[in-house]
Parts: sequence; structure tokens; C-alpha cells
Amino acid sequence: MNKLKLKSGREVGIKELSLDERDEALDSVKYIYDDKGGVSGVEMMHTTVTKWLRFGLNGKADDEYILGLDFEERTEIFLHMQEKLLTGKGNASSSK
Repeated sequence: MNKLKLKSGREVGIKELSLDERDEALDSVKYIYDDKGGVSGVEMMHTTVTKWLRFGLNGKADDEYILGLDFEERTEIFLHMQEKLLTGKGNASSSK
């Protein structure tokens, strides 16, 4: 488990995802592209972020806990997880 200290000062645990969880999380992201083909956003942002938090937070990831995080905290956790998964930093845990 990795710890992430958020800009707000809150610390959250980020678990290592199995290969199946990683693939499902990455496949759930639908990007919005601008006229030049660059990524300008993510479709269904709230659904996507909630799904990633449920997969990736170590410990509590129920509605009450997630709703206790403000939008900036949820976004910061999502971006951290996305960077880790897309850059290949960290090792996926074994899937059983």
C-alpha cells in the first residue's frame, strides 16, 4: 500500500490494483478531444472518479467516506492513480 498526502493535508492509502482492476479502471475512462486531437476532458467525470476511488483506496471506500472528500481531493487522488497506471510506475498485484 502507498500513502498519498493530499494538498489538504489529509493522508489516504492507495492500494496496488490487480491487473484486472487496472484494466477495468483504465477502460472506464472516456476522453473528450478538442479540434486538434488533444485531450480536453473526461466524459462522466464523477462516475469515473468514484469508480477509481472504490478500486484504489485502501480501507474505506464507501459512499460516506467518498462523500467526505471534497472535489479537489477526489480529483487529486484520481490524477495520482491515473498517472501511476498510465506511466507504469508501481507493480500490479497478482490477480487470483
